[in-house]
Amino acid sequence: MANTNQQKFPDVQGGGSLILAWQIKNKTVLVVGGGEVAAGRILNVLNADANVIVIVSSSLPISRRSLPPTLLPTWSSSPSTTRPPLPRSGKLCKEHHIPANIADVPSECDFYFGSVHRDGPLQIMVSTNGKGPRLAASIRKWIGNQLPAGVGNAIERIGELRVKLRKIVPDPADGPRRMRWMTKVSDAYSWDDMCALTDEDMDNLLIFYPSGKAPELQVLKAMRGGKVPEDLDVFDGSFGFSIGA
Repeated sequence: MANTNQQKFPDVQGGGSLILAWQIKNKTVLVVGGGEVAAGRILNVLNADANVIVIVSSSLPISRRSLPPTLLPTWSSSPSTTRPPLPRSGKLCKEHHIPANIADVPSECDFYFGSVHRDGPLQIMVSTNGKGPRLAASIRKWIGNQLPAGVGNAIERIGELRVKLRKIVPDPADGPRRMRWMTKVSDAYSWDDMCALTDEDMDNLLIFYPSGKAPELQVLKAMRGGKVPEDLDVFDGSFGFSIGA
């Protein structure tokens, strides 16, 4: 007998990349090369709060101290050296199991730099798996233009609400319930409404967590100034009336 509650997943397509949010804060990233492509790579990793080492010109001496320790034995045996050919640097990374992106050689890349739309905490990456970087940039711009104004600020406010909720309900066992309530809250308000939530509004919103409800925005506004739900004269649709003959 078939399980009618089984979730339907999409068919496996294959040939794609596993797109992840890679946390590289305070990790060391080596960029070999210069020009516009290298500048874009450097900006990407700096935005992720990484420590960047840049090797730019073959005429510029490079101290062994500036290289990752795992590369020192095979890079050069002299106190300083010049930039090795790019294919050699990629080969060294593979030999030492260091993930690498080799510009213009997609087949040698362990990962790709997609075209990224950024709005505060929101990041949307478009990848063509190395087949059409220019097209990825055009698609990214189109997606960015479709998003509502203030979406980054709204996400920031929701993130602050999650932090507040975890402080008052820290037990990991309550995780599923927290997630269900946050989903309900996220679906209850428009982007503009979420951007306009004050710290007081979010504190008042947490009052409704035990009941599992997400109140209408007018209720939160009416609670400003220290009022509690019992003191409000706001119709929330929770009761009705009838007229008898």
